[in-house]
Amino acid sequence: MDNESFRRHAHSLVDWMADYLQNVEEYSVLPDVKPGDIKKQFPKLPPEQSEHFEAIFADFKQQIVPGMTHWESPNFMAYFPGNKSMPSILGEMLTATLGAQCMIWLTSPAAAELEEQMMEWMKEMLALPKHFTGVIQDTASTATLCAILTAREKASGYKVNEEGFSGAEKYIVYASNQIHSSIDKAVKIAGIGSNNLRKVNVDDAFALDPAHLEALIKEDIAEGRKPLCVVSAIGTTSTTAIDPIMAISKICQKYDIWHHIDAAYAGTALVLPEMRWMAEGVELADSFVFNPHKWMFTNFDCTAYYVKDPRALINTFAISPDYLKTSVDDEVKNYRDWGVPLGRRFRALKLWFVIREMGVEGIQAKIRKHIALGQWLKTEIEKHPDFELLAPVPLNTLCFRFAPNISEDKLDGLNEEIMNRVNATGKLFFAQTKLNNKFSLRLAFGNTNLEAKHVENAWALIQEKAKEVLASDF
Repeated sequence: MDNESFRRHAHSLVDWMADYLQNVEEYSVLPDVKPGDIKKQFPKLPPEQSEHFEAIFADFKQQIVPGMTHWESPNFMAYFPGNKSMPSILGEMLTATLGAQCMIWLTSPAAAELEEQMMEWMKEMLALPKHFTGVIQDTASTATLCAILTAREKASGYKVNEEGFSGAEKYIVYASNQIHSSIDKAVKIAGIGSNNLRKVNVDDAFALDPAHLEALIKEDIAEGRKPLCVVSAIGTTSTTAIDPIMAISKICQKYDIWHHIDAAYAGTALVLPEMRWMAEGVELADSFVFNPHKWMFTNFDCTAYYVKDPRALINTFAISPDYLKTSVDDEVKNYRDWGVPLGRRFRALKLWFVIREMGVEGIQAKIRKHIALGQWLKTEIEKHPDFELLAPVPLNTLCFRFAPNISEDKLDGLNEEIMNRVNATGKLFFAQTKLNNKFSLRLAFGNTNLEAKHVENAWALIQEKAKEVLASDF
């Protein structure tokens, strides 16, 4: 492909992209495909000869798009959103064009310094402690792994990195029983061991119980184990429950335990002054993570990770082969030393585009809208005689079920069938969770282009299918 061909094809792609974004609601949110349907369309062997771009693009539209789940649709209300916006897409296009490898300052000075400034901007936007220092990671899963590894090395005097485990460490990590599965994975990868992850009880709002946390810590200390890290949540995955950050921070300080805050989704809400009650006590924590790629309208992947002690982070991950040394190493931040990978994408660029194009006020307006829509549906569910909330609604994620006057043992199956029939329409896609052993319908409102009509339509469709399933022999 020569430069002029690239120019022509790029224009056609951008035209398609703009049309897609404008018309995404016309697509079925979930594709009507079965496992293997997509793969069987592809040749078993790669092409020996060059193919025309027009043919490749045509196959993209005919073979790929029909098999996609459309996360960009405002009718996508499952999981948490993988959000993006037009300025973010444009920034990502430039990132791909530049093709920068941002492992050290010298390989892309602008990328390194823009990343540093974006972390300062977001710290200001979320009113995070001034003493926090930030770095962009790929995902919150990676950031949490970094936190646990750093806690491990700091506790061992950085000996585990050098000598491996002696067998005498007996490290323990604590998190609520509502915590994200990435914490389970992190303790495995970090060598702590799944049996050494304590799941702390939660209260009626599904928030971590500080009294139970402290009781577990005391028990472990008494039995010769070393409490290493507590992972709390500002917005758990199932219900967006808010753990009591101040109480947990004080316990961690009392027993000299690393406190990591997972605010992957709900952390974005801290751009609103009225929501900063969620983070009371964050200034006492050791690390904090949130994902602009979830609810701050920035393409995946882009995770903001903040630490109180960057030196501990660097000491955990720094490797200095001769071929990476430069004359300015003492004057700059080489972000290769701030996490697991050596290679790093220019993630700060799309974030810069988003914040500048939308402005803080524009971001705040969308977040307020999403929370208001969540509260509207909460009220509608509370008013309905046959639906019930299964968890509080502090933000814009709702967990509820259809609970007519039938046997309790039939309700799980009833609600699962409602979900399946709704999703099969292609008009809406949402998922489920389990709360107190009850099957819960779960909707999350955070799509960039979500409006009131989408929530109203979703609620009407769920009610319609609930009546339909109840009247059938499900």
